[in-house]
Amino acid sequence: MGGAELTSQAQPEAPWDIVFLDRDGTINVRVDGYVTSPLDLNLLPGAAKAVARLNRSGCRVVLVTNQRGLATGSLSWSQWARVMSRLDELLAAEGAHIDSVELCPHQRGECTCRKPQPGLFMGALEAAPWARPHRCAMVGDMTSDVVPARALGMRAILLGEDAPSLHEAVEDLLAPPAPSGE
Repeated sequence: MGGAELTSQAQPEAPWDIVFLDRDGTINVRVDGYVTSPLDLNLLPGAAKAVARLNRSGCRVVLVTNQRGLATGSLSWSQWARVMSRLDELLAAEGAHIDSVELCPHQRGECTCRKPQPGLFMGALEAAPWARPHRCAMVGDMTSDVVPARALGMRAILLGEDAPSLHEAVEDLLAPPAPSGE
């Protein structure tokens, strides 16, 4: 299920066209079940500052999230909207924002958008025809988050394995390339 079209390109000096981020466990604390109330949405330490750093670097930031609770009825669309409004508020308080959201509201096996399928990423790339997969990166906390990104040729960082937190992942993504030895 697609988000808004990304009409605004990444800045020319941006190291990445798009940095894709998972939500639960990457930006906010993962809870048992689903985040159904804005009060249950708590950002992980340093997450908002990391998103703000991506914004300042000129990258576009796209949230890619599976929300199966919408299919099961454990999460209503109005709850989803309130939780996302809270996420926007918490990020804005640190000078950060999400440029677009790609959401899968389906049950397992019902679609091609649910991660680890590539549909969420393909939808974002279709909405941003200026973006190139090799100039995109993904940060997530589950293998299913990074598998589709890697298959599309994106750089992928798995939290807990490649970096301990979103903050460190963003530092790695934005680090200047090491000089080549000649």
